Amino acid sequence: MSNAVLNSTFLLTLLLLVGLFFFIRASVKDRTQQVTLLAEETEESVLAKLQDYFSQRSYRVTNLDAEQNQVTFEGFVRPSGFLAFFLTVLAFVGLLCLSLVLSVLFPQFQGILLSLVLISPVAGVFYWKKAGRTEQVLLKLEAVADSIAPKNRITVTAHRDELLELQRSLGLKTVEAESQQLRPESYA
Repeated sequence: MSNAVLNSTFLLTLLLLVGLFFFIRASVKDRTQQVTLLAEETEESVLAKLQDYFSQRSYRVTNLDAEQNQVTFEGFVRPSGFLAFFLTVLAFVGLLCLSLVLSVLFPQFQGILLSLVLISPVAGVFYWKKAGRTEQVLLKLEAVADSIAPKNRITVTAHRDELLELQRSLGLKTVEAESQQLRPESYA
């Protein structure tokens, strides 16, 4: 093979590894959002349903602010075993590609370079340690006064997957078309 082909293959492999690095890092990124939902039931009924829902999902009440009608739930989110395995496999394939390209460029170090794949489990361990964390869910309940039937506006700040599951499980409708992306320190 020509030197130009090897150099360009090496460069492309490095670019793919950079993308893989950012993909692995993004797997543990916080994705907290705020969304406003509408419930067509009484306040007591909505609060009871929300309490049951979060209790079933292993969240517990950590703060109750009666003046602002706000409840804070807290629970531990377990990391996904499948995702840890998947990230390890991706890292293995990426490092294997890099070590093969480097082995062609530097044949005298072939044995050492092929051992680069041994560090691929670091990706799974990184995900496992960072993804398992305590999450907070903030709920604020407000009665909507301009309707005949009882309606309540629920403002929820939580992880986006938790928000989607909450909407799906309780059949709540979104009031705002766009939800807001928040950082954890904005509600702590």
